[in-house]
Amino acid sequence: MPEQTLATQVRVTRWVVGAYLLGALLHLGQLPVWVIIVAGCGGAWAMAAAHGRARLPGRPFKVALTVLLTGTVIAMFHTLNGLEAGSALLVLMGGVKLLEARSARDRLIVIGVAFYLLLAACLASQDMLRAPAYLLQTWVCCTALLLTAHPEAPVTSRAAALLSGRSLALALPLALLLFALFPRMSGAFWSLGNPNQAQTGLSDTMSPGSISELGNSIEPVFRVWFDGPLPPAAERYWRGPVLHDFDGETWRVHGGGFRQETLEYLGRAYRYQIRLEPDANPWWPALDTVQTAKAPGTQITPDRQLLAYRPQHDAVTYSAVSYTQTRSGDQLSIVARRFDTDYAHQRNPRTQALAVRLRAAAPDVPGYVASVLALFRNGNFEYTLSPPVLGPNSVDDFLFKTRLGFCGHFASAFALLMRAAGVPARVVTGYQGGEWNPIGHYLLIRQSDAHAWVEVWEDGRGWVRVDPTGVVAPERLQRGILDLLPGTGSVPERLLHEFSWLQEGHQLWDAANAWWSTQVVAYNYASQLRLLDWLGFDNPGWQQLGWLLAGALSAWLLVIGWQFGRIRTAGGPDRLARAYLRLCARLARSGPARQPHQGPLAYADSLPGASGPMLTARELLNQYARLRYGSVLPTLAQLREFERRVSRWRPPHRNVRASPEK
Repeated sequence: MPEQTLATQVRVTRWVVGAYLLGALLHLGQLPVWVIIVAGCGGAWAMAAAHGRARLPGRPFKVALTVLLTGTVIAMFHTLNGLEAGSALLVLMGGVKLLEARSARDRLIVIGVAFYLLLAACLASQDMLRAPAYLLQTWVCCTALLLTAHPEAPVTSRAAALLSGRSLALALPLALLLFALFPRMSGAFWSLGNPNQAQTGLSDTMSPGSISELGNSIEPVFRVWFDGPLPPAAERYWRGPVLHDFDGETWRVHGGGFRQETLEYLGRAYRYQIRLEPDANPWWPALDTVQTAKAPGTQITPDRQLLAYRPQHDAVTYSAVSYTQTRSGDQLSIVARRFDTDYAHQRNPRTQALAVRLRAAAPDVPGYVASVLALFRNGNFEYTLSPPVLGPNSVDDFLFKTRLGFCGHFASAFALLMRAAGVPARVVTGYQGGEWNPIGHYLLIRQSDAHAWVEVWEDGRGWVRVDPTGVVAPERLQRGILDLLPGTGSVPERLLHEFSWLQEGHQLWDAANAWWSTQVVAYNYASQLRLLDWLGFDNPGWQQLGWLLAGALSAWLLVIGWQFGRIRTAGGPDRLARAYLRLCARLARSGPARQPHQGPLAYADSLPGASGPMLTARELLNQYARLRYGSVLPTLAQLREFERRVSRWRPPHRNVRASPEK
């Protein structure tokens, strides 16, 4: 192959470097910044070498650089396996490969690296905002592939980009068909998850006395679609970890050993579906109290938690049935009574003494609960997200000194007052409330909806929910944090709360994100069966799915065949052929016309005259034959030169026309 021109090298290198750098930028925020910087330096060096302003390094430098970068990745990630470490190594080795990309084979390897970086980015994140970037990366990689495979093609970069874009547009229906109909296994097959990414979730401990400021994030935790009416706002408690152990300062979950009580479910059954964001903890929220759950890999514990066997690093969809009112006639087990009345007797003495006095004045457990709630209601307690730090006797300090706190303070103090009086009690953490999205028709539960409440045991009723925060700050349960405490939250959060049009725009965007998450990212075999059912298939299954896929693929092939046939029929001669035909038409006016059986060389031999315009015409015909039938595609410059020579050629005067005998 003849040596490429400098302009051609620069053009091809520009697209190859662009494909590689865009693939590296897709991992910005997921990989260390220095990895992206190294990629940019490699791309800049390759471009400088293509322009002739720098030289590509030799083998010793590249070997040393490879060893150094690989060692750095191992030192930082302690492995070369996994999505994050593998992506970092791929970005760095792609940059090294750019420093030796002298041949078409080297450039094709770099483009392959760019495609793998695109795949890794898709595995790491399927956010709707990233989808346009993924499409752009695919387009750039395909254009770079076209120009690398045919560097001397007589097309501009714009024409090559349009051609690759048109090819992708023709392939898009096939991609959609395969996405919708290709048989899928259950589970998140195309997402590996990233345990290091920011994730929502509750904690298995609660120490309100050690917190001086509670976070108030509006990040979504989960969304809920109800099959029917919503429960009243006062009953929207989303159950999470149940805390049994208390050492006087910190509440913790207990390892188990409880017996599950027999529950009588009262009132309406609420059926719903939840889309939970990535959660590093095993507790999946459910409307309190959950009866059944269609959530593979989970169990309902004796204290009614929906507990997964392992953390979920990807968003997950599950459905459940819950009742907001229950009753149990069982007796509390000895084990549960021992754990749920235990507390640190040497801590919080004033609270213990108060509990003894109040319990002695109450006729029964419901009366005692009412008297403690009256204490919170009338005791000048104040709800705040910035309470003072408490001492070792945190409940004493809260009840008798500060009286400032959030739901964790009220739940902790109430539960200890119950236990100190011999009443079994446990703290339940989770979420309360939710924001209704009228566009997507779902409830959105945010981090700021995190809540804690108490359950006390009453003989004949079982575990009864009591929320002391509701008597101190009822607005917290009816509306939200920003309504109760307008000064909390960041500036964007307050703006969203103050201006209705911003809130409506945010709800529209969140509804679009929810649709993308549930209908695209979470698309699975069950979704395919629902599609078949919607299309009218009886008893849909694998066989019907296969027949539908085969039929759709056949239809796509017919459309593609018709499209290519139409292009071939209506395409006409290309740019080089049009210039050749113009030359033949001019020659026919001053000499013998080209016969249908004559090619350019045979026609050149039939022309009369050995000098002047006819000699130039024979040279043009020979040049056309080389450009058309040579082993290398003509460059754009060669094509333009041929067109200029044809335009400048003038036929000889008629008095030199050859006789018919000649």
